[in-house]
Amino acid sequence: FNLQLWNNYFHLAVAFITQDSLQLENFSHAKYNKIQNKYGDMRRLIGFAIRDMWYKLGQNKICFIPGMVGPILEMTLIPEVELRKATIPIFFDMMLCEYQRTGEFKKFENEIILKLDHEVEGGRGDEQYMQLFESILTECAKQHQHSGICSLVECFVSLVKGLLERLLDYRAVMSDESKDNRMSCTVNLL
Repeated sequence: FNLQLWNNYFHLAVAFITQDSLQLENFSHAKYNKIQNKYGDMRRLIGFAIRDMWYKLGQNKICFIPGMVGPILEMTLIPEVELRKATIPIFFDMMLCEYQRTGEFKKFENEIILKLDHEVEGGRGDEQYMQLFESILTECAKQHQHSGICSLVECFVSLVKGLLERLLDYRAVMSDESKDNRMSCTVNLL
């Protein structure tokens, strides 16, 4: 197992998928349709490849936690529904992997909270992402009730959902002229 090779693969694939020139939602409708018809959405294809390769790592997945949490989060925040549905379950697999090793997933949790703050501040994330994140991870946890991880995942999802709500509110209110609204939102976030 060559850790550096796999690490390079994942980082290169995420860099490709998140590059500005592939963010189709930022283009005009005509340009979006032209690219979609000629090439399709390459982000989806690469995202599916990342997902498939993640699951092929087997017991070596633990080597990528927490290091790959940020890049995977960045990928899942791309506003493409099928890509999100395919890649958000990687988070549960990361939690499960750390839980099986240590009985908790604190490294994963700390890293995702830290990176989520950075990503939302950078303009990524939306209400739809929050709902998908909650529903997908809750469903994954229910499928693994026998492992004891279910209640921990539910607490984690609740924590992240609350944080994401406050971060999205904060981002929205920063353009507001009212200092009271900004201060209230800042207090909620803290």
